[in-house]
Amino acid sequence: MSSTESATATTKPVRIDTAEELDALVAEHDRVLLDIYTKGCTLCQSIEPVLGNVAKATDVVVAMLNPQTDMSVAERYTIRSVPTLLLFEDGDLVDRLADGFQGAQAVVDFVEKER
Repeated sequence: MSSTESATATTKPVRIDTAEELDALVAEHDRVLLDIYTKGCTLCQSIEPVLGNVAKATDVVVAMLNPQTDMSVAERYTIRSVPTLLLFEDGDLVDRLADGFQGAQAVVDFVEKER
């Protein structure tokens, strides 16, 4: 099962590793919320269960990517801190949230404000 297939089959965040996987996911789905995280980041670990709740509460596909597996993602989206949330709609990056840990309601509000 590919990353994009698993994203449509579950309300859990899907892990992706490369810019190519991200591009395919964004192309396949109307709305994608991407969490840029790193291993060992306690804020990143804290936000992971929040993302599961966001996936269940909204129609957005939630994905997670560690830019250490493909540094071109960090360069392409000018990632300066983690966690950073990137919101894509219809293939385009429409917003970002890079304010550290956010609770489920704050992330849901972030996703829904673009609607």
